[in-house]
Amino acid sequence: MASFPDFVNESQISKAKFVGELLAPVPPFDQKSGRETWTVAFAPDGSYFAWSQGHRSVRLVPWAKCIKNFSMRKEERLNGTGPRRLSRQGSEGTIFPEETREHTIDCGDIVWGLAFGSSVPEKQSRCVNIEWHRFRFGQDQLLLATGLNNGRVKIWDAYTGKLLLNLMDHTDIVRDLTFAPDGSLVLVSASRDKTLRVWDLKDDGNMMKVLRGHQNWVYCSAFSPDSSVLCSVGAGKSVFLWNMDKYTLIRKLEGHHNDVVSCEFSPDGALLATASYDTRVIVWDPHIGTILLELGHLFPPPSPIFAGGANDRWVRSVAFSHDGQHIASITDDRLVRFWSIDEKAPQAIASLTNGLCCAFSTDGNILAAGSRDGSVHFWASPCSVASLQHLCRMALRRVLTTQQVYTLSIPLCMQDFLAYRNL
Repeated sequence: MASFPDFVNESQISKAKFVGELLAPVPPFDQKSGRETWTVAFAPDGSYFAWSQGHRSVRLVPWAKCIKNFSMRKEERLNGTGPRRLSRQGSEGTIFPEETREHTIDCGDIVWGLAFGSSVPEKQSRCVNIEWHRFRFGQDQLLLATGLNNGRVKIWDAYTGKLLLNLMDHTDIVRDLTFAPDGSLVLVSASRDKTLRVWDLKDDGNMMKVLRGHQNWVYCSAFSPDSSVLCSVGAGKSVFLWNMDKYTLIRKLEGHHNDVVSCEFSPDGALLATASYDTRVIVWDPHIGTILLELGHLFPPPSPIFAGGANDRWVRSVAFSHDGQHIASITDDRLVRFWSIDEKAPQAIASLTNGLCCAFSTDGNILAAGSRDGSVHFWASPCSVASLQHLCRMALRRVLTTQQVYTLSIPLCMQDFLAYRNL
């Protein structure tokens, strides 16, 4: 079995540029908590990077200073002063001066999910009849939500590390968290208790709705860019799309042959990428539920019956770049792959042992990937200048569904281009 199709020469695939790494604390540590970095997250404004470094803790570092330090370490290596890796071993191992806001939050249990959220004043709480609120989140406040092993969701002030809310309705591990990108502070939690729960943090964390339908664990969820649609994925090949205005199921997407563990929409909302243990990333048209592209990680591809078992090519995580042209995937074969949406072969690769999760930086220039030892590794995203046609397509698809595209009075070839039928 191969990692690439026959027409691809692995030696000719470019190697992604390694930027730097952040290491977890060294033992001794609490043996009751795991070391795994189950999730990494960038603040929407690019101010912070956070990762669950094991030992029940979340580390937050100012992202701009982190990048600056990576550059300084690179210069040290070029000048012959010796390679140094960024370490998290206490005050002597930190990379920033004491006056910075870098800090660690002890969450009290193993952290599985992370999400940053910020408020937009004009986005009012959906519970408009309530006059009094315990918390009033300002526009300059940055929240960090953590999903824990005991089923709780804790909300923190990202700048101070102060605990603000403790949400306690799930009955099993909270595997993933996602904020609506519209600044409403609506939070969705995905859990192994087979449910998704919708919380309104502007209403003191009131739980607005429980979304039921998954028959097994829910691994991940993601909002569309306009916050109107939620995708949730889970065990049993599940890919669900939800209407977040009515809290109803829109459709189920059929195509995976094993558990689906990660999902993300493209920046214009026209595409949806899902990653599965069946060795594939599938790129969908979420508006009509069709498969546009399959990104394989095992060749020849396994038949459906064998895709349901262990095969050393399980895809653990997928992320969409903010340019709308690149996708990153983390797989058990110790490779990170960067894909172009126009190609069925990787554009660049990098080595990563025991990778679990990934996320692009807010500007899309860097990919962060977490691993089982609690560390995070960073690579530069492939650079390309977007064509004017692609930029126009993204601008139009932010406001037009696929159905609306095919009602436009333009040639069919242009409709197909706008609908990403050229993938």
